[in-house]
Amino acid sequence: MTSTFFMPAVNLMGGGSLGEAMQAVKGLGYRKALIVTDAMLNKLGLADKVAKLLNELQIATVVFDGAQPNPTKGNVRAGLALLRANQCDCVVSLGGGSSHDCAKGIALCATNGGEISDYEGVDRSVKPQLPLVAINTTAGTASEMTRFCIITDEETHIKMAIVDRNVTPILSVNDPDLMLAKPKALTAATGMDALTHAVEAYVSTAATPITDACALKAVELIARHLRTAVAKGDDLHAREQMAYAQFLAGMAFNNASLGYVHAMSHQLGGFYDLPHGVCNALLLPHVEAFNVKTSAARLRDVAQAMGENVQGLDAQAGAQACLAAIRKLSSDIGIPKSLGELGVKRADIPTLAANAMKDACGFTNPRSATQTEIEAIFEGAM
Repeated sequence: MTSTFFMPAVNLMGGGSLGEAMQAVKGLGYRKALIVTDAMLNKLGLADKVAKLLNELQIATVVFDGAQPNPTKGNVRAGLALLRANQCDCVVSLGGGSSHDCAKGIALCATNGGEISDYEGVDRSVKPQLPLVAINTTAGTASEMTRFCIITDEETHIKMAIVDRNVTPILSVNDPDLMLAKPKALTAATGMDALTHAVEAYVSTAATPITDACALKAVELIARHLRTAVAKGDDLHAREQMAYAQFLAGMAFNNASLGYVHAMSHQLGGFYDLPHGVCNALLLPHVEAFNVKTSAARLRDVAQAMGENVQGLDAQAGAQACLAAIRKLSSDIGIPKSLGELGVKRADIPTLAANAMKDACGFTNPRSATQTEIEAIFEGAM
């Protein structure tokens, strides 16, 4: 079988890489950038910092800070209007997955026209998006380097998955200096998002030796450094290692895809506007318990990568060690214990499950589930 490996052509990582990235933008010849970020990062002055660096290089900027935590079609529409009104020739996303996904939607519609919902599915666009430089400030989603764009339809409360090679940024930036002192809850949620990416990619039916290597190394780094990053937000080494971990996890799932955790988590985010990483963390052990029947040996590998002693354990016992290690990590970093704590209602589970089944069509879970089984997984996480 032929496999394809997607990622940006250039990826800058490490302390101080932001300045080098701005020089790269100048070298590409762009004249006016739309900076896409969220209201909080704009308020904290981070957008102004990036704008100043670009302005010093004679690149004009306009700031759009309307990216919501679960970006919507309306966010994309508003950002696109600002881009067109100011005749920007490139987009710079600044933040976590929400900012990057919103920016991808804007950049894709800028060149292809229409609404972002027109591109739901796999490779629906015709033209490359407007050039996008993605500056990451969290260690979790890896949206700064993937071909995935997740946008909420605010009318149906469903998250749309746009999986398109044309939304891949031309340049990604992971400067750990921008990740220092992030709130503990955000660090925990994004870190568990990265773990979920790695695990789902590793048990994926589309996994390859390349994605396997990326996924297992990501798991190892997350298990070793996430607790420190949460407890000591100013620990630069832990932040940098988590930046590498989430990037490796992104390399894995960008090419091996994801599974039922994300199909289900998308519904919770769209329906209740809940934090994506928290939903993933709560669902991950329940979905992987469902996958044990077909993927026990692989889950044993994950347990070993997490530092568990699996010597002498068969595949089934090793898989159970994996589930226990995931739950322990979630507990140690303060992830809520159940979906019920987040306000999820049992009466909504049939609708959530039905929508998850539709979303799962583009993913590669190792074991097929019925809607009844998806409902049972939701129930187990309640």
